[in-house]
Amino acid sequence: MTSSTRARDGLEDSGAQKDLDELDDTVHRDELRQRYEVLLQELRVSLPGVQVLSAFLLTAPFSQRFGELDEWGRRAYGVALVSSMMSVICLVGPILLHRLGERTARAARLRWGIRLQVLGLAFLAVALLTAVWGVARFVFSTAAAWWLVTPVLGLIGLAWVALPLSLRLRR
Repeated sequence: MTSSTRARDGLEDSGAQKDLDELDDTVHRDELRQRYEVLLQELRVSLPGVQVLSAFLLTAPFSQRFGELDEWGRRAYGVALVSSMMSVICLVGPILLHRLGERTARAARLRWGIRLQVLGLAFLAVALLTAVWGVARFVFSTAAAWWLVTPVLGLIGLAWVALPLSLRLRR
């Protein structure tokens, strides 16, 4: 079974992969292309959710009760709106790097694509947390908002930070 077949079938051992800094743009061209394709697939999964959140945030001011938001509600809304837009920009960045970036700078495009993806997901986490806090505070109370946002923050921390880092450290 070839390396590309193992990776395509999900059997690639992450410990067997070379570090991105060890890959040469010419010698490891196929592996870099394959990794970039995986990155683009991951973006295809995450972008629709971010776009739906952003669309909701863009239309929220036109709802009848938006005017009832107090100063803290408007601040939370502003943070959620800006961070969701930053998330969209960062998550679309690797796509543009793929289309417009120098073709022979494969490792650099992949490195920056991964950085933009991680940054985009960080902005998404901020948007999710502030949107949940703002909506919960508006519907329930400030205390309830903190109680509702805490498990969301905990799960983001576990699933998006602790788990990936623990798998990386085990490698």
